[in-house]
Amino acid sequence: MRKILIIGIGAGNPDHMTVEAIEALNRADVLFIPDKGEEKAALRALRETICRRFIRKPGYRTVPVAIPKRAEAGDNYRGVVDDWHERIAAGYRALFEAELHEGQNGALLVWGDPALYDSTLRIIERVAASGLALDWQVYPGISSVQVLAARHRIPLNTIGGPILVTTGRRLAAGFPADQDSVVVMLDGEQAFAAINPQDIDIWWGAYLGTPDEILMAGPLAEITAEIARVRAQARARHGWIMDTYLLRRRPA
Repeated sequence: MRKILIIGIGAGNPDHMTVEAIEALNRADVLFIPDKGEEKAALRALRETICRRFIRKPGYRTVPVAIPKRAEAGDNYRGVVDDWHERIAAGYRALFEAELHEGQNGALLVWGDPALYDSTLRIIERVAASGLALDWQVYPGISSVQVLAARHRIPLNTIGGPILVTTGRRLAAGFPADQDSVVVMLDGEQAFAAINPQDIDIWWGAYLGTPDEILMAGPLAEITAEIARVRAQARARHGWIMDTYLLRRRPA
């Protein structure tokens, strides 16, 4: 049986690698490195940096993984994502069969934490369901949400209050009426600019944990336009952007 080590590598700072994750890296015979093209070469480079820094044994082997592009979601978001995951799973299966021998450990280095708005675990389940004998273990990583709170020096929750972690797609429907603290991830459309900003503060961060990190915070009504401007400039400069933010309703 082949074993896959699913390793959370944090939000961008190699110093955030856990000891458990480093030990898992050193048990890997083959490291499968996602390649999303030149647009996101920095993400591939960070994974390679982590391998060079933390893997103690010489001669470890890396295999590039071409990640297919997802089709535009349109009105069938779940269907499009399901098709995308199926294509990724097929690619992983082919690579595991070709590059990973029975009894060997393969490693997948997952940005942030594998359990928080990442689909690697679902995709590996698909590979196993397709008939390839696999076992897998998961090693948590520091998420962008944790780094966001640390960089802004704030707790995510109010005293005794809940936190909702959601997506930009969901926020576009409006700030949830029954929530006070909302963390938003995967927001490619800047949904924060479309909601009613009255009595809401925002703590925003992009490229968290990297040398290119950007932080902004303040009343949403006052800094929405500035965040949009800075975000657009950063995306044009780097060719990609990963950001997240916390919205909080002020007490009455």
